[in-house]
Amino acid sequence: MEGENTKPKILIFGGTGYLGKYMVKASVASGHKTFVYARPVTQNSRPSKVEIHKEFQGIGVTIIEGELDEHEKIVSVLKEVDVVISTVAYPQFLDQLKIVDAIKVAGNIKRFLPSEFGCEESRVRPLPPFEACLETKRIVRRAIEAAQIPYTFVSANLCGAYFVNVLLRPSESHDDVVVYGSGEAKAVFNYEEDIAKCTIKVINDPRTCNQIVIYRPQASIISQLELISLWEQKTGWSFKRIHVSEEELVKLSETLPPPEDIQISIIHSTLPKGDLMNFELGEDDIEASMLYPDFKFTTIDQLLDIFLIDPPKPARTAFE
Repeated sequence: MEGENTKPKILIFGGTGYLGKYMVKASVASGHKTFVYARPVTQNSRPSKVEIHKEFQGIGVTIIEGELDEHEKIVSVLKEVDVVISTVAYPQFLDQLKIVDAIKVAGNIKRFLPSEFGCEESRVRPLPPFEACLETKRIVRRAIEAAQIPYTFVSANLCGAYFVNVLLRPSESHDDVVVYGSGEAKAVFNYEEDIAKCTIKVINDPRTCNQIVIYRPQASIISQLELISLWEQKTGWSFKRIHVSEEELVKLSETLPPPEDIQISIIHSTLPKGDLMNFELGEDDIEASMLYPDFKFTTIDQLLDIFLIDPPKPARTAFE
């Protein structure tokens, strides 16, 4: 069995953000020496950021404080690790080109996973605000490929806990729920812990090198209406459905300021349009639950049970 000292050392950018926190904990739990490159903590930092730094240090994470424009510092850190995972937020997507430049100079990175973890951007054509967001990801992809850096692009679809909070609002007292479109289109809701754990498996798998990996387990696929009904069964509550049409979402995407226009465009694409399930997986596609049949993805039923016992707090994910 692979010893702890031979496991790849992992550097995570954006590790104190929403998905990044899950990624860091999954890396440590899997026995990897884990580094986090994060902005410096200052007197103006939010208390939550200070706490997450303390928590990471308590579990053995090495935190390097710096900015993405500190090229020499990033190069020196890269030379100490084997794998780089980025979970930086939307405003920093193009700043990942600085990470690409540093990886080229360091010359030792065995795998780079840029900040993807959403829909497979080559297979959707969403509203303009979301399309512009995806185009920044495509620019980073092309730069990685041009630099011949070994990569894996992860399409993890929807962050399950985040979207359960958005759609069901379990932390609030209410008697209605918003349904986008008809509510019948299927979507893929993957629990963030599973996204992180599976990604840590992907980083050292030769089958995923220079490939796109799609996380689409059957147990994570459900429609809005099915999700609401399942929540009603578990809680004993009954909710009035308030439908927001696709046309209304289009108008909102044209009138809301950034980043709200992007968020509403994501909802339009993934929920009423059903873009996450609008394409078939072919023989050349790599799907995570097929690649790792022994890995048990959290089912939607189990995810809702988590919300009954210890509900994850609402968050802004990539827009924090």
